[in-house]
Amino acid sequence: MPKKSKLYTRHGDQGETSLFGGERVPKDHLRVEAYGQLDHLSATIGLLVVSLSDDEVAAELRQVQNDLFDLGAELATPPDSRLQYKLPQLIGEADWRRLEGLLDAYDAQVPPLRTFVLPGGHETAARAHLARTTCRTAERAVVRLAHEEEVRADVLTYLNRLSDFLFVCARLLNHRAGVHEVTWQPRPRDPDTAE
Repeated sequence: MPKKSKLYTRHGDQGETSLFGGERVPKDHLRVEAYGQLDHLSATIGLLVVSLSDDEVAAELRQVQNDLFDLGAELATPPDSRLQYKLPQLIGEADWRRLEGLLDAYDAQVPPLRTFVLPGGHETAARAHLARTTCRTAERAVVRLAHEEEVRADVLTYLNRLSDFLFVCARLLNHRAGVHEVTWQPRPRDPDTAE
């Protein structure tokens, strides 16, 4: 049996970490923040998946987690790294188009959207909304990185489609559970303050 490696290296104790390729950067570096947010998103999706009894949606979300791992590896590797060739197959148009196809298929199964939807309803739908907002946070982190360093357009497109996909997943999960969505109820205007 191979010897187990230690889970700690002590190399990060001074607030630095290594990118894939060996370059040392601060742990608050934009690149580290970006792939760290993808990890956070994957963990949030994992929390959703373990609560699902819907095998179809769970399988698609597990594929998304694999995609996010690949995206994280790409973001952890600077474009000029000599190790670019070791990256897995890069996420591309076929991947975000797959999400678009799922979006259309799932959206066709839910009632038309007539008002703003608040996170809630069935617990699984609420978790899907949490994943959606976490995806938007990750997307913003990757956009910040793209302002400073090279990021492929397919990365941003994938994350944008993913947040929409997670929104429609929330709607679908409520629908399949027979639970009404929570809708935004605007406060009535105070006639004394109306102009």
